[in-house]
Amino acid sequence: MSQAKKIYLSPPHMSDEGYEMQYIKEAFDTNWVAPLGKNVDEFEKEFSSIIGVKSAAALSSGTAALHLALKAAGIGKGDIVFCQSLTFAASANPIIYLDAVPVFIGSDHKTWNMDPEALESAFRKYSPKAVIVVHLYGLSADLDRIMEICSKYNVPLIEDAAESLGTLYKGKYTGSFGDFGIFSFNGNKIITTSGGGMLVSDNEERIAKARFWATQARDPARYYLHSELGYNYRMSNVVAGIGRGQLKVLGERVKRKKEIFKFYKKELEGLEGLRMMPVNHWNEPNFWLTCIMLTGRVRPIDIIEALEKENIESRPIWKPMHTQPFYKGFDYIGGKEAEEIFENGVCLPSGTSMTDEDLFRIVSIIRGLWK
Repeated sequence: MSQAKKIYLSPPHMSDEGYEMQYIKEAFDTNWVAPLGKNVDEFEKEFSSIIGVKSAAALSSGTAALHLALKAAGIGKGDIVFCQSLTFAASANPIIYLDAVPVFIGSDHKTWNMDPEALESAFRKYSPKAVIVVHLYGLSADLDRIMEICSKYNVPLIEDAAESLGTLYKGKYTGSFGDFGIFSFNGNKIITTSGGGMLVSDNEERIAKARFWATQARDPARYYLHSELGYNYRMSNVVAGIGRGQLKVLGERVKRKKEIFKFYKKELEGLEGLRMMPVNHWNEPNFWLTCIMLTGRVRPIDIIEALEKENIESRPIWKPMHTQPFYKGFDYIGGKEAEEIFENGVCLPSGTSMTDEDLFRIVSIIRGLWK
């Protein structure tokens, strides 16, 4: 392997201004380093204000947020939940946490996200208690159609916007359309708190309940009283400080991600058998990761291995849930599109701290495979 500078897929990128450290210092100076405090409260307020929702709960992870979203939607043992198949496992695992039953829904090539036709077919076969749609790689799903179907059957919609913070669907932020929206601040996301997540909703009562569950469901009493099952899911005040600082540069990060996508598009789109991930007219993605599809002689593994030899990280598209060993016993409704995207897709390095020199190095290696 080359000893050249390592280029990661999407590493954390702290602000040049040091906003994060200002809030962290305040937490240390006031000794508020527990999962409570000013940073947590303000992070929730600032985040909900930006996204355009009434309330938010800062939690330990996006997975925790989805778990509580399902619980808040009333999901329990034996309930059926429709979940997009082309996604990361964290979109589906919380269904199992609640002893519910996932039914996986296919994607389409137009959006790479939940296929509304497959969703409609699934409703003709099952009566689910909730639908989880994912905005993969910052590409928004066809929300109008999906919301129309969910409304028709009076089933709550949960948006997994873990990868799409800053993405606009018809001028409005993803995560703010469904009954609940969830976000992730994992180390590789467009902004990070090192680890953490957010649950949002216009239903303030449900968010308050989620905060209660996330704080071990401790009842208001002088002693430790618990009348419901709780979880240790609240976000640390220190971590929330990082989040507050990162929120200040969200716009800059989206702008840079878009520049990276445009660079790859300009340099690679003319190569035979290569096309960029789909961007629809109603969608302004955050371009969390720039992804490509390959249908010619150059295959995804060729690019992954060529970059790997030069100390550059890339990776395949998510392997669909209905093809995962753990989920092989659950139903799938849809065509072959999800598998085709997985088999032919590659995620390219998309870190916002990359230099133009880094980008030229990457595309030079990729273009070399066509010679």
